[in-house]
Amino acid sequence: MPVPILLVTGFLGAGKTTLVNRILQQADGRRIAAVVNDFGAINIDAELIAGAEDGVVSLANGCICCSLEGDLLRTLSNLLRRTPRPEAIVIETSGVADPEDIIRNLMDPVIWREAPLETVLCVVDAAAPEALLDDPLFLSQLRAADLLAVSKGDLVDKASLDERCRSLSQINRRATLVEATGGDFPLDLVFPEVGTARERTTRPKRPSIDRFESFNWTSGAPISLAGFQQVVGRLAPRLVRAKGFLDTIEKPDGRYLFQLAGGRATLAPLDRDEPARGTRIVFIAEIGRITQVDIDDAMIRASGHQAK
Repeated sequence: MPVPILLVTGFLGAGKTTLVNRILQQADGRRIAAVVNDFGAINIDAELIAGAEDGVVSLANGCICCSLEGDLLRTLSNLLRRTPRPEAIVIETSGVADPEDIIRNLMDPVIWREAPLETVLCVVDAAAPEALLDDPLFLSQLRAADLLAVSKGDLVDKASLDERCRSLSQINRRATLVEATGGDFPLDLVFPEVGTARERTTRPKRPSIDRFESFNWTSGAPISLAGFQQVVGRLAPRLVRAKGFLDTIEKPDGRYLFQLAGGRATLAPLDRDEPARGTRIVFIAEIGRITQVDIDDAMIRASGHQAK
């Protein structure tokens, strides 16, 4: 039996990982493999999904998660050779990835025969700035989609949400649009009982243009939460995205998950029973907007610890 692939795309911070998490949680015994392609040397998304180590982790509900290391087709071939074989594969792209390039790879005849691309789902932040609708990468993500999942609808009023949905429908008239606040999404849309995989027409491959760069900051010792919040306030205007884990002086026995997207920063306590492993943050910005030295200096001043 062919193994259907769901490709999840969307701009930085749209809520892709939240949605993939919900898909895995609602697997109901179905063996789903999640492939995570993060942007940056610290693979935060893979850890948010499954705490993946050494590339692959088996989950209690029968699902597995692996980080994408190297070639996508090789990763998929390895998954298809597993016993038992996955019943479905979810690929979460990086927020800086053009899905057209990934779709082109998935149309490889060998992979298509065993694992056809069933659905392309684009997650869209309802509260994202209006200017994003003119961004070429964002538009490419939208236009590749069969389904549009509008996330974070609780952060805007109904009139703004309706207007955003109308704008998205005008950009991609053939896609089904569903509100998906909190990652809620009907699974029968992404994995229909009857296969609907179709050959897709992609644009000619375009020259790769580096637009974003990522920076990392780590510390093995707890940092000041108040100092970190001050740093984020200063750095945020130059960042597109930031995310990571914090060990703080104020909460020595626990950890925080930090997220910055669309200019909004959040800190959420992590409720996992795991030992603290220091602070690790990935910062993402457009090239030329910030440097590693800027980040190191700001974080060191705020925390009083040396970067590692």
